[in-house]
Amino acid sequence: MLKVENINVFYDQIHALRDVSLQVEPGQIVSMVGANGAGKSTLMMTLAGVLKARSGSIFYNGKPLPTEPHLVLAEGICLVPERRRLYANLTVKENLLMGAYLRKDKKGIQEDMEKMLDLFPIMRQRINQYAGTLSGGEQQMVAIARGLMSRPKILLLDEPSLGLAPLIIEQVFKTILDVKAQGTTIFLAEQNAFKSLEISDYAYVLETGRVILSGPGKELLDNPMVQQAYLGVRH
Repeated sequence: MLKVENINVFYDQIHALRDVSLQVEPGQIVSMVGANGAGKSTLMMTLAGVLKARSGSIFYNGKPLPTEPHLVLAEGICLVPERRRLYANLTVKENLLMGAYLRKDKKGIQEDMEKMLDLFPIMRQRINQYAGTLSGGEQQMVAIARGLMSRPKILLLDEPSLGLAPLIIEQVFKTILDVKAQGTTIFLAEQNAFKSLEISDYAYVLETGRVILSGPGKELLDNPMVQQAYLGVRH
């Protein structure tokens, strides 16, 4: 569904992604794990069209992926960025409607709004509250719901557990599984290697801009190198 071939991305002279290749199959959760600064957010922003690869190719359903953010979104790929990035002085409802800004089907938008409120019941109570006044966990729920309002075929989730309490992290990962169950393909970038590998069909390990390892999520959980580097297990 999504295929990345040997992409190289730079920030001026800094070589942030080096010959990165990966693929995401339909209906799967695929994760990219790695330490802070490994290049996970750079990859996500490149897929979303915010950054441009200097070389290499990205294909979506066999065709080159557009490189403009609004065209990527129109194709059905939506990024839920790191640190939520909600419109703080808009209400929860207004934030959700912003997620549907490319859509014209008013009835469908209303139906999806109801679906989101069923998926995240806490949002129903907060619907007219300014997003900036919500807790970190509530903001993450709104950010995911805003992404889903675009009816994406692939949801790109960048560090959804960042800065959240353990109990809320459990809730976020349960939600990711719920979203997958409803038929959305998910590409997840996460520092929390244990949680992401646990729910992933397939995963890649990114280190200083390179993919150094890949395999089924459960397989990587048992990999001694991954355990030592990312899960704190001593061998």
